[in-house]
Amino acid sequence: MESYKNIENGIVPSVCSLDCPDQCGLLLHKKDGRITKIEGDPDHPVTKGAICNKVRHMGERIYDANRLQSPLKRVGKKGEGCFEPITWKEAIDTIATRWKNIISDAGAESILPYSFYGNMGRINSEGMDRRFFNRLGASQLDRTICSVAGSKGYRYTMGGSYGTDPEDMTDTKLFIMWGINAVSTNMHQMMIAQKARKNGAKIIVIDVHKNQTGKMADWFIPILPGTDGALALGIMHILYKENLVDRSFLERYTIGFKELEEHMQSYEPKLVSSITGVPEEEIYSLARMYGEISPSMIRIGNGLQHHDNGGMIVRTIACLPALTGQWLVKGGGAIKGNSAFLAFNTNSLQRPDLLKQQTRTINMNQLGKALLDMNSPVQSLFVYGTNPAVVAPDVNKVRKGLEREDLFTVVHDLFITETAMYADIVLPATSAFENIDFYTSYWHHYIHLQEPVIRPIGESKSNTDVFRMLAKAMEFDESDFKDDDVELIKQSLNQTNNPYLEHVTYEKLKKHSYIKANRTSHLLDNLKTPSGKIELYSHQMEEEGYPPLPTYIPIFEESDFPFLFVPGPNHNFLNSTFSHQDKHMKLEKTSKLFMNSLDAERLGINDGDTVRIWNQRGECELPASVGEQVLPGVVVSQGLWSDMKGKNHMVNALTPDRIADMGGGAVFFSGRVNVEKM
Repeated sequence: MESYKNIENGIVPSVCSLDCPDQCGLLLHKKDGRITKIEGDPDHPVTKGAICNKVRHMGERIYDANRLQSPLKRVGKKGEGCFEPITWKEAIDTIATRWKNIISDAGAESILPYSFYGNMGRINSEGMDRRFFNRLGASQLDRTICSVAGSKGYRYTMGGSYGTDPEDMTDTKLFIMWGINAVSTNMHQMMIAQKARKNGAKIIVIDVHKNQTGKMADWFIPILPGTDGALALGIMHILYKENLVDRSFLERYTIGFKELEEHMQSYEPKLVSSITGVPEEEIYSLARMYGEISPSMIRIGNGLQHHDNGGMIVRTIACLPALTGQWLVKGGGAIKGNSAFLAFNTNSLQRPDLLKQQTRTINMNQLGKALLDMNSPVQSLFVYGTNPAVVAPDVNKVRKGLEREDLFTVVHDLFITETAMYADIVLPATSAFENIDFYTSYWHHYIHLQEPVIRPIGESKSNTDVFRMLAKAMEFDESDFKDDDVELIKQSLNQTNNPYLEHVTYEKLKKHSYIKANRTSHLLDNLKTPSGKIELYSHQMEEEGYPPLPTYIPIFEESDFPFLFVPGPNHNFLNSTFSHQDKHMKLEKTSKLFMNSLDAERLGINDGDTVRIWNQRGECELPASVGEQVLPGVVVSQGLWSDMKGKNHMVNALTPDRIADMGGGAVFFSGRVNVEKM
């Protein structure tokens, strides 16, 4: 088949590259070599042609007049954004020379890569870059900003990221969307639930904010931030007390169900109500619905784990489907993630063996702390696939670190981002539609191949190309740095030790575009827990210093500021992606601070008033949205709005850079603030 990038006119298959669970199948329309329209692939078995505005308007982002066309070097002060064009040779030579000098003076671990999944393509987000920095001996980055706390908590219960197949949910009769604004962040999950509702299914939403998903629910249950684990324990108490548990399932497929039953006695609904803000009678109603309706499925959201107790929250909720035997019912169970079904050969792709001696590991949530620690300073930072000057917690601390004149910073991106404003060298990056790569969903069970659809814009280069160039400049002569992108994909799919991917090869993906994981056996037959069963009581947790049974542990009371602050996602941005583009800003209209009418009345704040939100870390200003969308004592914002337009909307100036209870995760949603009318 002719390469898609060489097809001047026509329609070609593609896949969405955004960090989103849906990972939609796409059809791209081309005219005279340019993408003119992006639509969903109606034949995709899960996404079925429906796509969000973010990817629908991706063409405008790709052809944006502000897109970087060539490498740049800084000619002004850091943060001013003054640059001049240079050649790729000058850029690579400058980086290599500076790094060789840094390594000679301070060692390679004074160099820090900082990246995440702005592009979910596997070889571009975690391929040649990992090989390069392993071989260099740089500091390791603990990439824990998103899902690690909940993933670890879920793993203690279920052994890995195994969940309900979305294609089975046509049979589901009860959907519990717990801590997820699915309309904005997992739209096909909500579409499946709405379709099932036409056949009698019920949709319950449990969240701190009555967002778009909450408004579409049959029953919305507001809850105080960080108390979701207590609510799950209260449900368990009632399930045991009213004999709504499936004891035959518990005996066959779990360990610890008797210990759990005894443990649950202390979580009486009256106590749980006082912790969560959920009325006692509603806890009873919720537990009885969950115990009596089958199949039931819990969609465990990303927001839950962004608390001090986030890992334990998810670990606790993950126990619920076992109590009612939902894992044996088609359409029953839970999803935190489904990535384990699509696990590929990361060792072959990333080559951790190239790291010859152990170096320090820096948690990405504490970038500001790392940049300001002058005892063993980071002397060079290489940023790609993320924008930490907006998305990292305690962002004022991050920016103070980026201001260091002695910090040599390189940014590889499509645009001059807030982070790039502090860079010494800026490198133009290709979009996903200009690369070859493979993609694995963390919600549905399909793996996709993306072939290049258009030629690189300007002088932009892919992540893999940049690190091959740097490897040559650093005189790394190993053959590992000469592997082309197709070879990287083949290595990733070879010897995966994953029975669900045994049938997947590069050649088959090239022929079919996407392939489903092979689900010939039930997931309960292949659990990777130490016991091989669902672990309601976890000896592993006990050995690692955690309570072995699900336990409510309150979030950290960091100050006496009166409001719990939750900066959630919005509908038209994805973290900071799209936050610079006029169309998406117009679609989203404005950032807001949602607060309860009782709190607003007490503070003399009216709907629409501009308010100052502050704590010991920083401040920002937002218009207030007053009503009943949140409980008293809670304030919620939506979206990471750019401050490059001159507005003080930087909500991550307020968020703590503490580490969650499990996996080193972020605690964006466990901060406290004060609010006043401007």
